[in-house]
Amino acid sequence: MSHTAHIPSHRKPRRSASKLALRAGVAGGVLSTIAVAGAAGPANAEPVTETIEMPTLGSLGTDLSSAVAASAEASQQEALGQSLEAQEAAALEKAAKEAKKAKAEADRKAEAERAEKARQEAEAKAERERAEAEARAEAQARASRDSARTQLTSTSASDSSSSSSSSSSSDSSSDSGSSSSDSVQAPSGTAAAIVAFARAQIGDAYVMGGTGPNSWDCSGLVQAAYAAAGIDLPRVSGSQSSMGTSVSLSNLQPGDILYWGSRSGSYHVAVYVGGGKYVGAQNPSTGVVERSLDWDTPSGAVRIL
Repeated sequence: MSHTAHIPSHRKPRRSASKLALRAGVAGGVLSTIAVAGAAGPANAEPVTETIEMPTLGSLGTDLSSAVAASAEASQQEALGQSLEAQEAAALEKAAKEAKKAKAEADRKAEAERAEKARQEAEAKAERERAEAEARAEAQARASRDSARTQLTSTSASDSSSSSSSSSSSDSSSDSGSSSSDSVQAPSGTAAAIVAFARAQIGDAYVMGGTGPNSWDCSGLVQAAYAAAGIDLPRVSGSQSSMGTSVSLSNLQPGDILYWGSRSGSYHVAVYVGGGKYVGAQNPSTGVVERSLDWDTPSGAVRIL
């Protein structure tokens, strides 16, 4: 075996310096107490035989460890308490912010709802006022049309008695080769009834398929005007323009039917009312109007009377 090999030592392990100091202090204290007691006593005093029990190192270590543990636990509890208080404060602050935000959002929604309600009420009021105005205008227009129709009825009755004499004079003027001048002679008899009815509907609405009494399409108005004079016509414009006799636009008479397109396939019709004008249900934007022939020159005309 090498002389440098490790050989187990029989020496006792060295005590730590702290433990040795602690034991020395305790022992010194005990010896000092005994020495003082001996010196203070009489010379013939008996030796002190009272035994003083000193705390052992083990119990001191245990007490110290307990104290340290208790202090650590107290510190931990205090830190935990502070942490909980901080969390509670943060939670309260967060809850307050969320409550404030929720209240602001609720106020905003309430204000928006009030504004929307006010807008709807204003629109409803405007709509009611508009409807009332339209109703008043319609009532006035209806009253005007009723008055015109009443006048038309009386005029037709009075003109019926003179229709034979006027027709004979008209025939004689036609035979002489002169063209009729409707701007000079007002329509009478059946033609007057047709013209009066057509003019009484001016201002009515245009509605596709409308046949009255307050809305018309072009052929519906022409059919109703002739029906007021006791003459039945087909419903559609193409059939209406195919009836009667074709006449030139330079030889028109009140009551003639004007058409646009071909005679057998016209797409629009109106009633010639004299003076170079006609009455017709034009379109949804204009309704029933009276227009000059120059405004929209027709393709041709037919005479039913």
